[in-house]
Amino acid sequence: MPNLKISLIIPAYNEEKYIGECLLSARKHAADFCEIIVINNASTDKTADIAKSFPGVRVVDEPQKGLTRARQRGLLEASGDIIAFIDADCRLPSHWFKAVLKEFSCNPNLAALSGPYRYYDLPRFQKFMAELGWRTAPPVYRAVGYMILGGNFAAKKNALHQMGGFDTTIDFYGEDTDIARRLSPFGKIIFRMDFFVHSSGRRLQVEGLLKTFSVYGVNFLWGIFYGKPFTKRYQDIR
Repeated sequence: MPNLKISLIIPAYNEEKYIGECLLSARKHAADFCEIIVINNASTDKTADIAKSFPGVRVVDEPQKGLTRARQRGLLEASGDIIAFIDADCRLPSHWFKAVLKEFSCNPNLAALSGPYRYYDLPRFQKFMAELGWRTAPPVYRAVGYMILGGNFAAKKNALHQMGGFDTTIDFYGEDTDIARRLSPFGKIIFRMDFFVHSSGRRLQVEGLLKTFSVYGVNFLWGIFYGKPFTKRYQDIR
C-alpha cells in the first residue's frame, strides 16, 4: 500500500457544542498518516479553545466567514496527498480512514470518494425517513456520473488544485455539487453508501425533512444543468 498521507480538514463556525465529540472520534481512529486541521471560521464562541485542547490538532483561523472559504484555507494549509473534509458536527466511524486509504491505493484514477450521512440525534421515525431519503443517491449518482457530499468526502490534493480550488463565491448551498462537477474531469468520483459519517440532524429538525431535501435537491440539479447554485441565502443552525 502506498504511503499516502491524509489531511483531515474540519471547517468550524461557532461549533462549541459539537467540535469536541467530532475531534474525539477523529483522533480515536486517525494514525500517524493523518493530520487534523480545524479551520476556525470567524467563530465568536469557544470553538477554537476547545479544538486547541486536543493534542495533535492544529487550529487555523480563517476570519472571513464562509464554508467554501474555510475549505479553501484548509486546502492551502494541508500537507497530505489526500485532503478529507467533514463537518464539525460529524463523528467518524472506525472504518472511515481505512476506506479512504484502500480506495485511493487501489484506484490510481480516483479523484474523490464520498458517501452519505447517518444521523445520531434524530427521533427514530425522522432518522428512518431521513436515511431512507439517501436511498435515492445511488441511482442519481449512476445517472449523473458524479456526486459528492461536502461534509463527507476525500479527494486528491493535486486534483483539487487542478480544478482551481474551491469557488469562494458560493456561500453554502450547491458547493458540493460544484466540487463534484469540477473535479470529474480529473479522475473518477466514487459515491459509496457504506462510506458514511454520523452527523447531527439539526438542520432537518429545524427546517423539516421535506424542505431540507427539496432545497438540496434543487441546488444539486441547478449545479448540474447551469453550473451554479439556485439558492443564495441560508440559515446558520447552531
